[in-house]
Amino acid sequence: MAYFDRLGEDTFRPTGHVSGAWDESTQHIGPALGLLVHVLESDCASRREDPMVVSRLSYELLGVVPMDVVDVRVEVVRPGRTIELVEATYGHGDRTGIRLRAWLQQPRDTAEIAGEGFDPIPRPDEMAPWDPTTIWRGGYLASAQVRRESTGPGRSRYWVRTDVPLLADEEVSTLARMTGLFDIANGMAVRADPTRVHFPNIDLTAHLVRPPQGEWTGFDTRVTFGPGGLGLTSSVIHDHRGPLGTVAQSLTVRPR
Repeated sequence: MAYFDRLGEDTFRPTGHVSGAWDESTQHIGPALGLLVHVLESDCASRREDPMVVSRLSYELLGVVPMDVVDVRVEVVRPGRTIELVEATYGHGDRTGIRLRAWLQQPRDTAEIAGEGFDPIPRPDEMAPWDPTTIWRGGYLASAQVRRESTGPGRSRYWVRTDVPLLADEEVSTLARMTGLFDIANGMAVRADPTRVHFPNIDLTAHLVRPPQGEWTGFDTRVTFGPGGLGLTSSVIHDHRGPLGTVAQSLTVRPR
């Protein structure tokens, strides 16, 4: 069973693997982030013959989405020959739950000057398996395979993969599949007991320096809570070749 079944050109039905960690009657937005990338990439391929790559994904999480049929829409906000800005939305009924704005760029050969400023992390086989359902509810977290090394509250390095396809009977890119795991970061380096403190994120922004490869997505994550109800989950993301970008999530921190 996949995360989503396609019902039409722009409509999808979530399966039980999408149920949320805070409330199982609503969707975990993780898989939706990957679905929006797939829809965006499909739209780009239908409009252009030249290749484009994603350099930024910026999601605004506008409200919870029930475990029900959703609609997606894509619009080119800023067309261009080498750079374009595309918006995609994810909604239920007349309500938009997620808005994505993505920058796409035409790739160039910069291999001779390539370099990175991030530290590597241990490989998946160098970390112990960890079961996220010891802390979290919901089908989404139960679908994840995790190898984790935690060094204290709000600080973890880990790798995540899943055997669950993003879409039933439909090929998706490695980027779309991996993006469906980006939002898991907020639950992998827990700073406070989620039964005592709620800390959902209200956005997610990923910056990428190259397309990802492989099965596993690696994270080097730090979680910070400020004194006035604001928080931040900040991660460097990796694939088997090394660091490939960053993911940041703004948190609303709410002691119960």
